[in-house]
Amino acid sequence: MLTAGGLVAVHAHPDDESLVTGALLATWAAAGRPVTVVTCTRGERGEVIGERLAHLEGDGPALAEHRDHELGKALAALGVRDRGYLDTIPGSVDRRFEDSGMEWVGTGRAGLPDEIPADAFVGVGLEEAAERLARVIRARRPDVVVTYEPGGGYGHPDHVRTHEVTQWAVDLAGARSDQASPAFAVPVVLWAVQGRLALQRGLRALRGDAVLAVLGSLRDDLELPDPAAELPSVAVPDDEIELEVDVLPVRDRVLDALRAHLTQVQAIRAVDDDSGLVACYALSNRVLAPVLPTEAYRRGAGGSGADVVWPAGVRPVT
Repeated sequence: MLTAGGLVAVHAHPDDESLVTGALLATWAAAGRPVTVVTCTRGERGEVIGERLAHLEGDGPALAEHRDHELGKALAALGVRDRGYLDTIPGSVDRRFEDSGMEWVGTGRAGLPDEIPADAFVGVGLEEAAERLARVIRARRPDVVVTYEPGGGYGHPDHVRTHEVTQWAVDLAGARSDQASPAFAVPVVLWAVQGRLALQRGLRALRGDAVLAVLGSLRDDLELPDPAAELPSVAVPDDEIELEVDVLPVRDRVLDALRAHLTQVQAIRAVDDDSGLVACYALSNRVLAPVLPTEAYRRGAGGSGADVVWPAGVRPVT
């Protein structure tokens, strides 16, 4: 029998679960509650950090296999045991869902590349993908389903499609519960966001002495973001934040999860003595990014308005 109070997190690629919702997943798992992570692609078109693994870049199958191992290690660090890929859930079509790739189309804003793989996730029928995810939701019966906000965080096509699939799947799960699964309770939907002021404060903190102390000369090889630049879609007015997760109690687990994604994340350091952030990291673009003191969420459309008994470290914002 499944334990009550479960959480299903839906992400586009291996590493997103740790970068976007790491503290929520670690906190939920530490409370002894069920956590399931569904990953929509294996990140076949991702860039690769470092010379040792550079041979994987451009070799989709090899990179997918390697990133799958990274994902397993990251989820173990977060305390998550239940995971799967969306294309392994039975569906009407037997096909692989591949990383669609992306191109930068503006400051901190991604879009579709000129060339899209034949099996790209963005080309998968929305209903087909949502039906698969709805089966997971009906089987797990979570209290909460979490994914990206409508803009996919920063516009990555796979993130946007993951948001769309998740929203439709929650509706399907509620509409198609039957006698075999009676009294299905539609879960609360959470969208991962960041408060604009909090994000700008974290971006400014990247220039501070605390970050320099932990990075040392490594910071010379990294770029610093402009706190005054246009913010990505993940940034929302601070008064729209409806839920916060304390990162510090699970910071070590989150950073260990990020370190597991060796091909994708670098310059991972805990930062103390600065109220604007608790850690920093960079992706393959070498742009330094903050880990904020709290992960922020807002309630998404289509989910239940029911009250959830949140574990310690997760608090509604009144």
